[in-house]
Amino acid sequence: MSGNGKDRAYRSCRFCGGALHDFVDLGMSPLCESLLAADQLDAMEPFYPLKVWVCGDCFLAQLAEYVPPERIFRDYAYFSSYAQSWLAHARAYTDGAISRFDLEPDRHRILELASNDGYLLQYFVARGFDALGIDPAENVAREAAARGVKTLTRFFGRATAAALAAEGFSASLVIANNVLAQAPDLNDFVAGIPRVLEPGGVVTIEFPHLLRLMAGNQFDTIYHEHFSYFSLLTATRVLAAHGLRIFDVEELWTHGGSLRLYACHAADCRPDAPSVAALIVR
Repeated sequence: MSGNGKDRAYRSCRFCGGALHDFVDLGMSPLCESLLAADQLDAMEPFYPLKVWVCGDCFLAQLAEYVPPERIFRDYAYFSSYAQSWLAHARAYTDGAISRFDLEPDRHRILELASNDGYLLQYFVARGFDALGIDPAENVAREAAARGVKTLTRFFGRATAAALAAEGFSASLVIANNVLAQAPDLNDFVAGIPRVLEPGGVVTIEFPHLLRLMAGNQFDTIYHEHFSYFSLLTATRVLAAHGLRIFDVEELWTHGGSLRLYACHAADCRPDAPSVAALIVR
């Protein structure tokens, strides 16, 4: 691995602990969600390295955690409902999931991780489902509540999942759209999902596809709140390490080209769709 001795000494993969190698270096940059007020324009603004590494063992591309997640996500500048195309994407997802998995309001509970302002769960609520969102940003959670979406304002991981499980909570459908990349403690986040996913349930996960980033030179999708960048191969390894199995995958238009994974408990009997193996070998 290139870089100085200090780099080699303390940098290791956030998933598997493997050695990291240079991937892309975009120099120094301020945080993308740091919006300056008028009286701050002449003040110093902190810049942080925007350098991506890749693990030589599991191939997870990743940034170092320069800023605590609490600083980025407690008061969040991005509201998902501002984009009409994103609302249409969420509505289509809702209709498709209900149809594909025969979800019924009186039998199935819905959970979304990083539910933002209720942009997606509002459509499940409108269909009569018991839906719960989890999001650490208090400002966007207030908007979700105004839409009738119950929201826990906390970070998701083992502790939150254990607390929900202790209350007897489980969900038939767990949704994690564009949040996996934003979890600095990746293992803690993914380990919580099986705790709240009921037997026979499904978790869907969307994230920008690393292959599309590379093929399209999409350097503008690299920023500090995206701690990790996933291929299907790496995502399969991460989920498998925590007892989850991917049984289907879709390629999406969103964020310059994304993947939607469908996963279940490893012991569930859902058959694997041909799309999974086909995409891995492509």
